[in-house]
Amino acid sequence: MDKRVAVMDLGTNTFHLLIAEGRIGNFREIIHEHIAVKLGEGGINKDIIVPEAFERGIETMKKFRSQIDACDVHQLRAIATSSLRNAANGVDFIGRVKQETGIAIEIIDGKREAAFIYNGVKAAGFLSAESSIILDIGGGSVEFIIGNKEGILWKQSFEIGAARLMEMFHHTDPIPSASIEALNLYIENTLGELFLATKEMPIYTLIGSSGAFETFAELAALKRSDTFDLKSTKNYVFDLGELLTITDELVLSSHAEREANQAIIPVRVDMIVTASLITRYIIQKLDIINVALCTYSLKEGVLAEMMNH
Repeated sequence: MDKRVAVMDLGTNTFHLLIAEGRIGNFREIIHEHIAVKLGEGGINKDIIVPEAFERGIETMKKFRSQIDACDVHQLRAIATSSLRNAANGVDFIGRVKQETGIAIEIIDGKREAAFIYNGVKAAGFLSAESSIILDIGGGSVEFIIGNKEGILWKQSFEIGAARLMEMFHHTDPIPSASIEALNLYIENTLGELFLATKEMPIYTLIGSSGAFETFAELAALKRSDTFDLKSTKNYVFDLGELLTITDELVLSSHAEREANQAIIPVRVDMIVTASLITRYIIQKLDIINVALCTYSLKEGVLAEMMNH
């Protein structure tokens, strides 16, 4: 009998729970839940989890515990990334979760996070012999991984996630052109190591790992009146012109326009603007001609490790 495992990806914006069984190439989902905890709200650039966000996180972990208990799980892992990694009271949060739920949270560094993301994308079967750059835009950090189906060639995590950039640059809506210029300059100055790495390696495809890229794909489908089912999609190839148009429209949009758009989930209504700006900047800076979405990410990378062992 296949063992049943649970993975929790505790991000800056969203806590994910995936309970599954089988093999990574063809696993069966029992539960796949994501809750907009917004752990970084109000304190991300001060490296603190504010009390309201702290309690939202604790309540979500209690809910996850009861779901795990109801599903007869054999093994579980809870992985924490940027927000808990950097918060001064992150250790207090981990202690409370352990005390109240028995779940031991693992804090991983950016390099390990990038490796899990690569393993998730690889598990979706989308990597080829050619080098691709994987981009994962989180709320707290952004991971870049250059690699192919044989392995990772270069990886790095940068603390320039969509929630951090939003708090720094996106104060009025639509975002003013002066703020866009300041944000672009900040990205330029922060990603020097990435630009050095890409000079040595030709890259043909950018693979956006879940998150904002799922919203871009849903918006593209909505424009064409297509149906797009995230549940049954592992990989999706964008029309580059269409994607750039979508990111332009998001950057120029108001909060009310985004909120009214059925393709944008509530937790992304505001952060999709800075995520669009990062995406657009990277595509243009690196002269990317092919862009794709992979719906597998960190949690599937952790799942692969658990199922393979």
